[in-house]
Amino acid sequence: MCHGAQRSSRVLSEARQSMYRALTIAGSDSGGGAGIQADLKTFSSLRVYGATVLTAITAQNTLGVTAVQGLPPELVGAQIDAVLRDIGADACKTGMLYSAEIAAVVAERLRAHNVTRLVVDPVMVSKSGARLLDESAIQTVLEQVFPLAAVITPNVPEAEALTGLRITCEDHMIHAAAKLLKTGARWVVIKGGHLEGDATDLVYTPDAQYFLRSPRVMTRCTHGTGCTFSAAITAYLARGLEPLDAIKCAKTYIAQAIVTASEIGNGVGPVNHFWNAPLDAQAQSGQDDE
Repeated sequence: MCHGAQRSSRVLSEARQSMYRALTIAGSDSGGGAGIQADLKTFSSLRVYGATVLTAITAQNTLGVTAVQGLPPELVGAQIDAVLRDIGADACKTGMLYSAEIAAVVAERLRAHNVTRLVVDPVMVSKSGARLLDESAIQTVLEQVFPLAAVITPNVPEAEALTGLRITCEDHMIHAAAKLLKTGARWVVIKGGHLEGDATDLVYTPDAQYFLRSPRVMTRCTHGTGCTFSAAITAYLARGLEPLDAIKCAKTYIAQAIVTASEIGNGVGPVNHFWNAPLDAQAQSGQDDE
């Protein structure tokens, strides 16, 4: 066996032994910038094997959402069972849950499989304004899904809808996070991108609070930022990082994904999920191995 083949065999063996696994339970985005598609891109970029559970199918692009169809709750539950009974997951995340019935099934199946490393991104409305979570489902998410979560990641409008509080400053973020922590979630991250100034996120626990700041980038390439951020937290948790470190690393990942994004489509374009693994660098590496 040649030296190159021996090295490839060794790398393959090591990869098999250290393959981290993450599961995303969310809706699809036919435009590829958010939802399941964004989660899988993020997992792959961070060297984590991604499995999926579809909750709903959307017809959308960078200009907006034109149609949404939720899947039968029993089919959502069957997908969770199929993945976790065989492949398993080192961490899971939920995104768009769509309905109270789907949210209840997701919570029930995650409890049954003893999932503890769970990131909940309470996706409620798309950037174009389309509703992605029924009003009737909000209470179900609060009472059944949040108590299972290691980390929840609402943005400011979502935190306002979930708490009934008005959020216009960092002090308001702290008050909302304290209220959300009472749902049973162990870590609360309120994303402050909707507020003025730097992109400042609050990380809140029973024992401490942290503000993570990054410069605001003037760009139209912000589609899927919430999905990508929560998927990155999930990937880092799957790789064994503790929550605070996972959140900090995810903040760096999404900041760079926004900064390096190229414009795609005619509306709000997606972020660059593969900024940390440029294709030209991969190609060059392949040439060097020859």
